[in-house]
Order: sequence, then structure tokens, then C-alpha cells
Amino acid sequence: MTDHKTGTREEWLAARLELLDAEKALTRRGDELARRRQELPWVRIDKEYRFGTDEGTASLADLFRGRSQLLIYHFMFGPEYTAGCPSCSAIADGFDGSAVHLANHDVTLSAVSRAPLAKLQTYKRRMGWSFPWASSFDSDFNYDFHASHTEEEWRSGAVEYNFRTSDLRLPEGGEANPFIAELTSSVGTDWPAYRREGPGVSAFALEDGIVYHTYSAYERGIDILWGMYQWLDRAPLGRNETGLWWRRHDEYDSK
Repeated sequence: MTDHKTGTREEWLAARLELLDAEKALTRRGDELARRRQELPWVRIDKEYRFGTDEGTASLADLFRGRSQLLIYHFMFGPEYTAGCPSCSAIADGFDGSAVHLANHDVTLSAVSRAPLAKLQTYKRRMGWSFPWASSFDSDFNYDFHASHTEEEWRSGAVEYNFRTSDLRLPEGGEANPFIAELTSSVGTDWPAYRREGPGVSAFALEDGIVYHTYSAYERGIDILWGMYQWLDRAPLGRNETGLWWRRHDEYDSK
């Protein structure tokens, strides 16, 4: 017998209609926020960035692939990593299904990471992905958009991330935390090497040959991109999390 509150169909419907009003209000609020994102001033990008891609060396403008809009996912895969971040990997599992639709609506979806291109290509083949993924290994791109942090920034305890200055270092003994230990082990690094990379999304526009930065988001600001959580938020038990339960999609036991 369940411990959860139960009721009649009529009681369920009354509660559901009350929730529906709240959901509609949230939807309208989301529409308003989308408009405000589009109203942000655009910042012209004059700095030259070079990326490694499957097609060769590319500029930021080249990443648009002939379209006028570019969405970049800052995928946590540093040069020291032996594999991509499992959280970013879970998010990226949803990219291919969206990328084809976005491409036919004048938007290119691409990932960018600091790991050398060969590492990205190997991991991409392992995961079975086809979306564009560029390496910013020899570029300041990740640093300029606060998706990566230098060792000096890390040691200072003053890292710029999510539009604020934070100290991302762990307290003494913090790496022994089972969640942290499993996370860092999954990419073959220690905590500093792991967390000098950060997840995020940045948007760019291309007009008359000029690239503009239009939007960036980090941390819970990219929660909406994590498709499995949108499903879990509608499941009976919600996220129901204890520790690092998710894996790369080829690491689960068959069920």
C-alpha cells in the first residue's frame, strides 16, 4: 500500500486544475523571459578565435556553417580528461535530434571543448553522436566566455563563473566525498582539473560578416537542456536522486 496521499478522481481533477493554473503562469513567464533574452544588446566579437573541426581549422564565423545563428554548448572535456563529463554527455545525448531541426531553421548547434580534436573525435565515435563538435585547444575562447579557468585563477580562489566570482576549490578532504570521487574518476582527473572546466551555453548572431555574442547561461540556467530531467520532473517520484546515479549511455547495465 502506498504511503503517498491518495484521493478520488474528483479530488485529483480539482488539484490538477489548480496546478494547471500554476503551470500556465510558468509558461507565460517563460515566454516573457524568452523575449527578454532576445532583447539583450548584442556584443560585437572582434577577437579572432581558431578552432579545430572535422573539416579543418575554422574561425568562429565558420562554426555558423552558412547560417545566421549559432548555439554553442560548452561541453566539459578538458585536455587532461580521459573522457567527456558524464553530465555533459547526458545532456548531449539529446543534441542530434534537435540539431537537424535547428539547422533547418537557420540555427547551427555545436559543442566546443578545450580537449584536442582527436580526443573529441574518439569520444564522439564512442557515443555515436553526429552533431558538430569543435576544439578550442589553442584558443582563448573558453576562457573569454568563462567556460574554462586558468590555474592561476583557480589558485587565487577567484573564478568568474555564472556572472559572479566564486571559489570552486574544495575544503580539505573534499575529494574524499563519494560523489566528488566518482565524478572525477569518471573523467580520469582530480577535482581542480575537472572543475577548471564548466558547462554552459552561448548564443551568437552573424550579420554582414560580423559575429555578435547575444546570450550565455551556466549552472541551473542550462537545466532545461538536460532532457531526462524534464521527463523526471513529470514522473511520479520526480528526480529522486541519491548520488551520481546517471552514467554515459553505454555504461548502464542492460535493462
